[in-house]
Amino acid sequence: MRRIPRPSEQKPEQQPGRQPGTLYLVATPIGNLQDITLRALETLRRVDLIAAEDTRHTRKLLTHHGLSKPLVSYHEHIEARRAAQLVTMLQEGREIALVSDAGTPGIADPGYRVVSAAAAAGIRIVPVPGPSALLAALAASGLPTHRFLFEGFLPVKPGARRRRLEALRQVPATLIFYESPHRMARCVVDLAAALGERRVVVARELTKLHEEFWRGRLPELAAEAARRAWRGEITIVVEGATNAAKRGAAGAEDKATEEE
Repeated sequence: MRRIPRPSEQKPEQQPGRQPGTLYLVATPIGNLQDITLRALETLRRVDLIAAEDTRHTRKLLTHHGLSKPLVSYHEHIEARRAAQLVTMLQEGREIALVSDAGTPGIADPGYRVVSAAAAAGIRIVPVPGPSALLAALAASGLPTHRFLFEGFLPVKPGARRRRLEALRQVPATLIFYESPHRMARCVVDLAAALGERRVVVARELTKLHEEFWRGRLPELAAEAARRAWRGEITIVVEGATNAAKRGAAGAEDKATEEE
């Protein structure tokens, strides 16, 4: 005969009259603290708890906007364990906002495991969109925007990085990468070697006081990267294969016409 568990032994989602909470994925500023939506602020104001990649960083944002909420961290080293804890709280009816240090949680940042666990548990997940470094860089790059591929951070090891770039060489879409300042010089040398004379735009410190856009071609960027010290958050936008080939063919035709 099947044993019926006592109420105290039931899982949170089994307890009668208890509705599970909602997980809100709240995009936060990528630099300028004013770049946050009214909906995001309202969501942060009314949730029970904010799960933050770095609680110190998020506390500064909350303070700037006159908010105060309980915070719990979920950085990459504890994300798997924290995901289970957050899902339990959601099943108990808590309303939770998930934020990263900048941009949308889970996009080149921790958060994927939390969202995946919540989805598997049948928790309602609501995105609250906002700032995005990759979209801001793409929109301002002047390169084709109708089709693009976001690669995030390339592999740290040189061999793996070069193999990944070789696999991307024929992709007919604008390519977008994130890179750290201390790896920038090595990364762009490999980009130039794999992708050749393509146009490239480097967006640095987007929305911040020292925002900068560098425009040129990959070999020029490789030379530039070797002689300067890079600082801040960096997004690299590279011309796709199809567009580069079309531009090269058009240039060859123009040259042939001039020689006739």
